[in-house]
Amino acid sequence: MTPGGAGLALSWADTVPDVTAAPLPTARVVLDSAGRAPVLPAAREAYLAALDEGWADPRRLHSEGRRARALLDGAREAVAALVGARTEEVDLAPSHTAALHGAVRTVARGRRRVGGTVVASAVERMAVLDAADLAASESGGGTRVTVPVDRSGQVDLAAFAEAVAAPGVSLAALQHANGEVGTRQPVAEAHAAARAAGVPLLVDAGSSFGHVPVGAAWDVLTLDPGDVGAPPGVAVLVTRAGVRRSPVGPADEDRWFPGGVAVPAALAAAVALQHADARVRAGDDDRAALVDRVRSRVAGIRLVDVAGPAAHAERLPHVLTFSCLYVDGEAVVTALDRAGFAVASGSACTSATETPSHVLAAMGLLSQGNVRLSLPRGTTAADVDRFCAVLPGVVADLRRAAGAGDL
Repeated sequence: MTPGGAGLALSWADTVPDVTAAPLPTARVVLDSAGRAPVLPAAREAYLAALDEGWADPRRLHSEGRRARALLDGAREAVAALVGARTEEVDLAPSHTAALHGAVRTVARGRRRVGGTVVASAVERMAVLDAADLAASESGGGTRVTVPVDRSGQVDLAAFAEAVAAPGVSLAALQHANGEVGTRQPVAEAHAAARAAGVPLLVDAGSSFGHVPVGAAWDVLTLDPGDVGAPPGVAVLVTRAGVRRSPVGPADEDRWFPGGVAVPAALAAAVALQHADARVRAGDDDRAALVDRVRSRVAGIRLVDVAGPAAHAERLPHVLTFSCLYVDGEAVVTALDRAGFAVASGSACTSATETPSHVLAAMGLLSQGNVRLSLPRGTTAADVDRFCAVLPGVVADLRRAAGAGDL
């Protein structure tokens, strides 16, 4: 406080808690990049440059506002080129969750005269399933039809085709690949079935784009730039011409996502997506072999269940989930964090409610003691070997502490 109590003089460091009392191990290995990958240097540079050139409100008519608008439109144009769409079909959302919510609710509302039913696979993100429930309730008579999956996590195509062909379906949703277990879905076949029924298909490619080719089998598409190294604050929603949508909130100049997004974040998102797409096209990715390496070592631990398909063509190259019986997933994550490894737990949709993973439950798999890996670009064989060397001891110690040490 300044003399006389006139005010406060704070730096940014004064506003955050002190975490230096318990320093992290110096050799950290990050194996959790889902939705929040390390920021790419090129995306960081684009963000910082746009802070100087695109700080103004892009809705203003002065020169600074027009410059910001040009940068924002350029970001949308760049994203459109990546997915084979027109610039006017690309909307920028403040988060991937907002993009999914907006896609489901605005399409369902736009097609409410057709009916209020939303078809979705059992392993969609909770953002999609919750939005489908809300959209169905808002229709005044619709419902959410959930299509089952097999033990690998792949949707039952016959059941999906039957569901979308039923009367009153406003929208169908099928993720391109599952971000928890890595399973890729037959989106081309599902899109053909939906098109035959006259139903638009929402494809969530938030876990896929930048890791595998996404293709053109979609009517509505979402992307998550944060998953490939963009700073947080922008996601992508693309809607093909001809798909009817209707806003669900108060009128705003940005009618799909009122208030718009920050121009620097939009430019950084476009740059990150461009870099990720280029790496996919170049085939520059050895993470599938690293996942195979972890998969084989994990399978050697007693009472551990590895989820998802093993074949490279059927899964994302960088994702792996496994479950350890007689241990808690959050406890494994915490113990590994202390040992220098950043991983996630697939044992809960939200750790606050401790709800078991709906994805693993839908697959009929063990939902106890889950650990999810999503390897960022740059992960090395030495990184995964260190992880595989530490993991058995962590699991054994936790089982011992839980009274199951004789396993």
